[in-house]
This record gives sequence, C-alpha cells and structure tokens, in this order.
Amino acid sequence: MRDPNCIFCKIVSGEIPAHKVYEDESFLAFLDINPRAAGHVQVIPKEHYRWVWDLPSGGGQGSIGAYFEVVRKIAKAEQKAFNTELIRSQVFGDEVAHAHIWVWPNDDSGSKKDFEPNAEKIRQALSL
Repeated sequence: MRDPNCIFCKIVSGEIPAHKVYEDESFLAFLDINPRAAGHVQVIPKEHYRWVWDLPSGGGQGSIGAYFEVVRKIAKAEQKAFNTELIRSQVFGDEVAHAHIWVWPNDDSGSKKDFEPNAEKIRQALSL
C-alpha cells in the first residue's frame, strides 16, 4: 500500500522525478536531494512503511533481510564508484514518514550536486 501524501511514495510512482541508482520489485535507491556527500543515496521500500523496523521479518522478497541486502549492494557499489573504503549509513525516518536508510561515501572530493554523473557512477559499479 502507498500513501498518496508521502513524497517517497510519489517518487516510487513516478509523480516526482529522482536520480535512481537501483530498483527492483520491492526497493528503490535514489540520490538524496540534499546530499551529505557525492553519491548520498536514500534506500526505501516501495511499499509505505513508517519505520524500517515495520518491514516484515525474514529474508524473502520485501522483507527487512532483503532490504539490508539492497543497502549492502549500494554500499559496495559506492566503494567502487567513489574509490573509498569507508561508507556511512544511517537509519532514518523522522523527516519523511517513510522508512529509509541513508548510504553515502565518506569522501568530500566529488561535487555533491552533480546528481546525474554521481548516479551513473553508482549504476555502473552495480553492474560490475
């Protein structure tokens, strides 16, 4: 189920554009509009859950286990894309009432606002 008033649900439905880096049946990852660093990604479930901890347990499609596997994929891709070992992540949910996890490289060398080039770097690293 999606919340018609949720900005992240609107990104999932395509009503609001985003620089997507990863998408599957259950999850979407896109660049944060106010990045902490180049490549700062939001990883969200496509279904509307208020908190990360509300996702179903287990390792099946759409579960919290599958969610963290996607977060791991993004982190590993960012290591390659931004040539850094240290990737930060943070579970969030207070500023947007939709479960989300931030993932970003600990690197200030790139331009935070070069959205499409940064997204492309991550997409290419995911395909390796």
